[in-house]
Amino acid sequence: MFFKKTSHRIFDYTPRFYKPEEDKDEKLKRKLGFRRQMKMNRKKKSPMIWLLLVIIAAYIYLKLIGIA
Repeated sequence: MFFKKTSHRIFDYTPRFYKPEEDKDEKLKRKLGFRRQMKMNRKKKSPMIWLLLVIIAAYIYLKLIGIA
């Protein structure tokens, strides 16, 4: 209560001798294609699904009003 709170220290470490091309784990990740697969999954989402959902929502809205 009477003491000053200490602030958290920020950890900022840049390795001096790290070479990703020589790292075994990094080579394995590239070989298995984890990063490429994540990027491809993002691109596969189709706007057709959103268009279909909007059309269905508009149809339900018009049906409830009594126009369609």
